[in-house]
Amino acid sequence: MKELRTEVDINAPASKIWSILMDFDRYPEWNPFIISIRGKAHLRERLDVTVQPTGSKPMRFQPKVTLFKKDHQFGWMGNLLVVGLFDGHHIFEIHQKEEGGCTFVHREQFSGLLVPLFWKKLDTQTRAGFEAMNSVLKELAEK
Repeated sequence: MKELRTEVDINAPASKIWSILMDFDRYPEWNPFIISIRGKAHLRERLDVTVQPTGSKPMRFQPKVTLFKKDHQFGWMGNLLVVGLFDGHHIFEIHQKEEGGCTFVHREQFSGLLVPLFWKKLDTQTRAGFEAMNSVLKELAEK
């Protein structure tokens, strides 16, 4: 298994960050990486997600919601064709900081037979997409 992990400090309450993350209808307006999410953020529900890593074409998939802890954690599990070939557990976490504000963690755990073939692209283009999303999320939440 490989994990791609990024984080950013955001000077805003967890509830504000959470409200931006859960407003799927507005993703096309602000999100440079996850350009569309349709569906309900409920455990075991299927979403329709389109991502566009930096320098790549859009990719659409239908992951299942695996994590939902209001104001703290949201995640889904998706796969390419069949489970075990190329699976990704995408996770957003919001950690309250003692001194105020939050740390937003944006990560994905990849597993499956094809991960070694795609790791370089994931670690460059997908990482750049995560960081671009984090940056815009920070800007929006701190307004």
